Amino acid sequence: MALDSIIQPLTLAFAADTQAPMFVETLWLRSHNNRTATRLLFEDVVQRVPSAFFLLGDVVNLGYAERQWKPIDKYLKALEAIKLPVHAILGNHEVMGRPREGIRKFQQRFPDHKHTGYVVVKDSIAVVLVNSNFSSLSSAEAEQQTAWYKTTLESLDADSTIHFIITGCHHSPYTNSRIVRPSKEVEQKFVPPFLSSAKSVLFLSGHSHNFEHYKVEGKDFLVIGGGGGLRQPLRQGLGTLADLAPDYKPLFHYTMVTIAGNTLLVTSYHIKKDFTGFEEGLKLIIKNSAA
Repeated sequence: MALDSIIQPLTLAFAADTQAPMFVETLWLRSHNNRTATRLLFEDVVQRVPSAFFLLGDVVNLGYAERQWKPIDKYLKALEAIKLPVHAILGNHEVMGRPREGIRKFQQRFPDHKHTGYVVVKDSIAVVLVNSNFSSLSSAEAEQQTAWYKTTLESLDADSTIHFIITGCHHSPYTNSRIVRPSKEVEQKFVPPFLSSAKSVLFLSGHSHNFEHYKVEGKDFLVIGGGGGLRQPLRQGLGTLADLAPDYKPLFHYTMVTIAGNTLLVTSYHIKKDFTGFEEGLKLIIKNSAA
């Protein structure tokens, strides 16, 4: 094994909402070469070669439509060619229209996916992926997932080999989007166990096609829904949530998380103005005293 591969820091990539715009959406939201942006995003991830790539839902705009998967299939093959593992969770667009067919096609692309939650461990980071499409879950499945999430975090907290826990789901518990609302179910079912978990330091979500940063009880919540969907306007002024990134609102973006000792370096990469690629944007340092 080459020395540079031994000392290479572990880096994980995260993106959400890579779906192409639907015609009906373009009637009230402006498009910005969205398909090109998604292609460039995947190409940029391939060039940076992280240890794994996580897609937080709405990979395509209609999960049951095979033609909507064709561009994504091409991008996934490029990732497979460099042996970069890709993990994903369902968004609302995957279960839209014909949910069973959409889930079946999704599962074909991401065979390790479990619709009531699963864990991916990379080095000392555990990424816990949960399904926030509660309307597609039975009451028993929803209860099962909530219980599983709580016990999984407790187990990971007790595991000495795990230093950081990242939770990912599609619907955001906090957002100022004018198009989609904060998910009360996510806030009620997933946020309390996350806040109670000693090693849980970062909660990632999409659904809102923006970059937003919130802090709750000292823990970081990022909305990273800039993978290619139509940009959504944000509410401003009185009654809005306290977004810690008011001046960082890139058109398209994805996130990289790098571990360095007891610290996570979170970097948002955003598209260049001339659409020639992506470049570094906002950076966030997260330390975990429990690590």
